[in-house]
Amino acid sequence: MKKLFFLIFTSICATTNTLAQDPNFYIFLCFGQSNMEGAARPEAQDLKSAGPRFLLMPAVDDLQRNRKMGEWCEATPPLCRPNTGLTPADWFGRTLVTSLPENIKVGVIHVAIGGIKIQGFLPDSIADYVKTAPSWMKGMLEAYENNPYERLITLAKKAQKDGVIKGVLMHQGESNTQDPKWAGMVQQVYDRMLGDLKLKPEEVPLFAGNIVQADGKGVCIGCKKQIDELPQTIHTCQVISSDDCSNGPDRLHFDAAGYRELGCRYGEAVARFLGYEPKRPHIDMPQKIEVPADAFIAETTVPGNEFPKVDKDGRAYFRIQAPEARKVIVDICSKKYDMQPDGKGGFMAVTDPLPVGFHYYFMNINGVNFIDPATETFFGCNREAGGIEIPEGAEGNYYRPQQGIEHGQVRSIYYYATATQEWRHAMVYTPAEYEKNAKKRYPVLYLQHGMGEDETGWSKQGHMQHIMDNLIASKEAVPMIVVMESGDIKAPFRGGDNRQGFSEYGASFYKVMTQDLISTIDSKFRTLTDRDHRAMAGLSWGGHQTFDLVLNNLDKFSYLGTFSGAIFGLDVKTAYNGVFADADTFNKKIHYMYMNWGSDDFIKSGDMVKQLRELGIKVDANESKGTGHEWLTWRRGLHEFIPHLFKK
Repeated sequence: MKKLFFLIFTSICATTNTLAQDPNFYIFLCFGQSNMEGAARPEAQDLKSAGPRFLLMPAVDDLQRNRKMGEWCEATPPLCRPNTGLTPADWFGRTLVTSLPENIKVGVIHVAIGGIKIQGFLPDSIADYVKTAPSWMKGMLEAYENNPYERLITLAKKAQKDGVIKGVLMHQGESNTQDPKWAGMVQQVYDRMLGDLKLKPEEVPLFAGNIVQADGKGVCIGCKKQIDELPQTIHTCQVISSDDCSNGPDRLHFDAAGYRELGCRYGEAVARFLGYEPKRPHIDMPQKIEVPADAFIAETTVPGNEFPKVDKDGRAYFRIQAPEARKVIVDICSKKYDMQPDGKGGFMAVTDPLPVGFHYYFMNINGVNFIDPATETFFGCNREAGGIEIPEGAEGNYYRPQQGIEHGQVRSIYYYATATQEWRHAMVYTPAEYEKNAKKRYPVLYLQHGMGEDETGWSKQGHMQHIMDNLIASKEAVPMIVVMESGDIKAPFRGGDNRQGFSEYGASFYKVMTQDLISTIDSKFRTLTDRDHRAMAGLSWGGHQTFDLVLNNLDKFSYLGTFSGAIFGLDVKTAYNGVFADADTFNKKIHYMYMNWGSDDFIKSGDMVKQLRELGIKVDANESKGTGHEWLTWRRGLHEFIPHLFKK
């Protein structure tokens, strides 16, 4: 009777276990070192779930993703541990569920440790291995309670209650490169797995992925041969080729595209073994941007870089290596362009044809602007910025350095301003002849930049020194000194009263100019110190400052110029205590007045010029064709203004 009861009970238990186990749930054990662990940052397409047919039994807890060790969940990166990356197992599973009938699920159990030797998976040697493991590996070992093999087997036994183990995926060997005992130790690990899980090698083969090749320059390329020969030791082993799988810059780990390709190859091999025709899941291929042969490296590119480039139609080509980024944008000329990933950690973009001239630009990740490391930096937009020059033709030679002429200098000076109780900085241009005649004195032009730029703008973005050199060499302009100061308008405009003559933004500069800067320049340089030999001009808000300073200090200046001058709401009959109302007096005091703006500028001075002329004020003006509020407008304005200075 007891024997009969035992047989009935055993039969019931067996039936219960059989019912619980799903024969259409195929489980795969994944183990190895860093390339199985995953070293590439997942990209957007990797993070999309393949659905409930591809599952992961986590080998460690992951609180961030609400995963518990030993409990099935949908398989999305990271499969190994928190803070690991994309692995071949990710796209192995995606390929398999695409290739197999819809009633079959795929599950993976994933245990891997970067840098671990095969000895770290041998049960008999793991204790000694842990004792000698490098410090950087100890935390990873501890995640598996210092026995990664035991963790894998414990979870595999649990998984066998749910499904059927169909294969073992391995990617290991780099740390055992050219170790003659490696193949034998892999066999020991594999045989022990099969024995502990009561599996047959013909039913559960080993799939071993090969290493990063990097066109023969892989760091562990010596390991390739021993992996290729592994089937000679393990007859059920199949090697997964890594030929042409792309890699990261370290030539040791695959990049995201390489992991996808290798993972698909694992999946295809397993699908064939299971008797199914392999089908690849959709992989978003990066849009390939063709760079025309006539594209050239931009003059603003940091030497030694291949990008940014510009083609004959004015399109700009940008490239950046950002393996940790998921989306990168380049923002230029009021338009944002999505940079296309190349699958190797790089991003590239091409713009629409851009207007000729200089343009600021930024790259952006997750809303944060940063400067393209391949471009020179320029202070603009209230901060350091990237910049690119879209070249004009020969018509732009006036702001380019020319051979066969003498060139002046742009000097950097520091001075103490009593008006603001601080040390300040200015850039000073001296003509080529300045050093030759120690007795000659020169007139001075004070030249101001615009809002959000600084004292380097006119020499870096504006090429002021080349404009001056070329005009002086052609005798169109007299030799002069040019002084450029920050003007206290580097920071953003924050409101306040900024009527002409009552400015708050940048007004701290006015006392600096009248009390400190002029006297400093006159003491440090050989200047002509009377008003007839002193001029001021400025672009945008620098034009606003020029009006405020010159028109309130006619005892100090006799020339005035603005380029896209930010002068708004000016009543020319009453402004500056009616300075324009008496045209005869004004025209005697101001020897030359000039204003320019761009045809596409959002700041235009045409109406003001008309009103001034109606009052009898002598003012020259010009509209720069095809340009906006930009440096090409202001270069043209300076080029037209300079020849009229100091010739009375």
